[in-house]
Amino acid sequence: MKTILVTGGAGFIGSHLCERLVADSKKEGAEQVRVISLDNYFTGSRENHVEGVEYREGHTKDIETLVPETPDLVYHLGEYSRVEKSLTEPALVWNLNKDGTFAVLEFCRARNVKLLYAGSSTKFGDGGLGRDQSPYAWTKATNTELVRNYGTWYNLPYAITYFYNVYGPGERAGAYGTVIEIFRQKFLKGEPLSVTSPGTQKRNFTHVDDVVEGLLLVGENGLGDDFGIGDSRAYSILEVAQMFGTKIQMMPPVPGNRMGSEIDTAKTEALGWKVQKSLPDYIQQTVAQKHSA
Repeated sequence: MKTILVTGGAGFIGSHLCERLVADSKKEGAEQVRVISLDNYFTGSRENHVEGVEYREGHTKDIETLVPETPDLVYHLGEYSRVEKSLTEPALVWNLNKDGTFAVLEFCRARNVKLLYAGSSTKFGDGGLGRDQSPYAWTKATNTELVRNYGTWYNLPYAITYFYNVYGPGERAGAYGTVIEIFRQKFLKGEPLSVTSPGTQKRNFTHVDDVVEGLLLVGENGLGDDFGIGDSRAYSILEVAQMFGTKIQMMPPVPGNRMGSEIDTAKTEALGWKVQKSLPDYIQQTVAQKHSA
């Protein structure tokens, strides 16, 4: 039986990945998979638990104690993941993204286990300047360098993926929320959508099902860096708000808000991956849901 460890397995993307891993292992003739989740529940939720997954609660810096098993593959998704909010709590970002990830790397090095690291596309923003625009972006960018160095120093098998503004069922709103879910919740409540000025900042929004498909392919067959998992179609934040067809409230600019991002999915597409879902369709479902209520 294959054992797969997912850090952040109770989070938004992690729970979808766990669900898919369990479902795939139940298919006729499929390899049996034991899925272990390690999550500190900082942003993860027990409501995201998937039947058939073994859940361990704790910080990734304690992975050596919490996971005595030797997995066949580690998906490291369990990090702090908000850009603007990270400017207000750098110590927490360091604790989760540097201390935690170092421990995960050491765990994998000691066992020579393949690590799939979820990097951040923020480092490609604004011509590469995005990597230094917030504690979150900087820790994620430097972690990708550390993962690559572990590959060189210790011959550690690894793959680094880059997500692009993931959306879909199970997203959270609030201080650590994603823009699509924040907009959805406000729209459903009849509140105006708040757009940070200038509104022309563009993002590549990618459905969580497409991200999970990419993670599975890269986890199975990908080695090295630069596995982009994102929809090449970019929309400005103002365009996204306008898709909901409701009132929009422009807000002052904030630090760390990059204007755009480069996207390269060639290495992931070479493994057979391609985008299946689109943001306008997802938003239209929400609009139709409200009008039919």
